[in-house]
Amino acid sequence: MRAAVIGSGAWGTTFASLLAQAGTPTTIWARRREVAEEINAGTNERYVPGHRLPSTVRATTSRSQAVYGAQLVAVALPSQEARSVLGSLGGTLGEAAVAVSLMKGVELGTGLRMSELLTQVLGLPPGRVAVVSGPNLADEIAAGQPTGTVVAAQDEAVARLVASSCATATFRPYTNTDVLGVELCGAVKNVIALAVGAATGHGMGDNSRATIISRGLVEITRLGLALGARPETFAGLAGVGDLVATCSSPLSRNQAFGRRLGEGMSVDQAAAASRGVAEGARSARAVLDLALAQGVEMPITAGVVAVVEGTATVAEVTDVLLARPRKAEGVHAPPHE
Repeated sequence: MRAAVIGSGAWGTTFASLLAQAGTPTTIWARRREVAEEINAGTNERYVPGHRLPSTVRATTSRSQAVYGAQLVAVALPSQEARSVLGSLGGTLGEAAVAVSLMKGVELGTGLRMSELLTQVLGLPPGRVAVVSGPNLADEIAAGQPTGTVVAAQDEAVARLVASSCATATFRPYTNTDVLGVELCGAVKNVIALAVGAATGHGMGDNSRATIISRGLVEITRLGLALGARPETFAGLAGVGDLVATCSSPLSRNQAFGRRLGEGMSVDQAAAASRGVAEGARSARAVLDLALAQGVEMPITAGVVAVVEGTATVAEVTDVLLARPRKAEGVHAPPHE
């Protein structure tokens, strides 16, 4: 078996390393030639500093060359760039090839989750698309720290295939068939992590952060249930596990991005100071539009959208949230209560 990873950032490079460690030779597609050359020399210091890549990880700047003959094609691109990058690969994957989304976002304009986008752009049936999500901070995984993750696919056999392809002594994948729920958890937790970061940057403490995390989980769960996800998904690794890791860790790009906003940086300044893309900033509007279409109220997400789009400050959003009517706690409360 041979694999390809489209995207040479921190998570794409780390996942390629996991595949290689598990016995699957892997080719990474890199946008820039100098990155591909460095990967072929055994490192990717900009995105995975201090980590030596397995010799069976190679890189190329040719997308068609990267995916040629690959039975597993993992995609680790910024969610809002995936369509344009993958467009040339439509219909080129082998008949039995499986596409794997490592992305955590919702496409602006279409409201598509990343598995839906891969199905559409690559011309694959939904049963041949899987997603990987969970507490996947790339720096820790590259350093060999133990973690669990979730591999979700409509077909349990496909989920098991992907899981076995990336399982190592320190990276333990669990399988799941709730693709919708797993993807929503991955996309919306980035938005909540940005809110937690903004609160931290604005000087708020642990009580404030815990409140945002717990109420953020309610928002994720309500949206997921409205769309048909399974309730148990939100209590698992892809749900509360990923939410806690992303909201709590200084390694989280989304939390760090939000912290910079809370400290007074503009969106452009926070983006320039970031290593990689903060998906929460890019997908917040798409998530909110999805919620509005379902009649689901998501006040924290709406606050993040207001800050990112420049219609409110962090302080103003905090005042609005605190001024909301008091009500009973509960996921199943009426959405507009």
